[in-house]
Amino acid sequence: NDGIHNQCFRALCCKGPPPARPEYDLVCIGLTGSGKTSLLSKLCSESPDNVVSTTGFSIKAVPFQNAILNIKELGGADNIRKYWSRYYQGSQGVIFVLDSASSEDDLETARNELHSALQHPQLCTLPFLILANHQDKPAARSVQEVKKYFELEPLARGKRWILQPCSLDDMEALKDSFSQLINLLEEKDHEAVRM
Repeated sequence: NDGIHNQCFRALCCKGPPPARPEYDLVCIGLTGSGKTSLLSKLCSESPDNVVSTTGFSIKAVPFQNAILNIKELGGADNIRKYWSRYYQGSQGVIFVLDSASSEDDLETARNELHSALQHPQLCTLPFLILANHQDKPAARSVQEVKKYFELEPLARGKRWILQPCSLDDMEALKDSFSQLINLLEEKDHEAVRM
């Protein structure tokens, strides 16, 4: 097995640049006000103070220790949501942000949007990171409540999804959620190689 031998040998004898981190293209969806832009800005260490709600879409490269996530964030307003699927092409994973403290109506809308995304032919096989945002608000629903309300168990069975609580106050937890997503993306990569 020469390949492995050479790699080890090379690694020992000359310190080259660190291996490139894998890059993954993700799409980030959720209703307006769910906090997508603020969360992503904070992950990029930008100040969330001057965050403007995304109207069309924006792309951010978010660096993590073991990967770079190119996140295409789609605006969540009513008139934009119907175009979301135009931007799904090429995605390797999905981040769905919901406001866990929102009104019943908004939660209902978010649930419908999440269900259509989970069933969308371009997304249905991809790993999903579902973030129950605004956990720091008094009205926030717990992850258990969200899971039940969104009927994730029956709907997303057999899919790879992570449902995590989050808020801007707790960056550690948010980064941890993304690490879990990166693990799912890496697994998916290995599977593709095995096929």
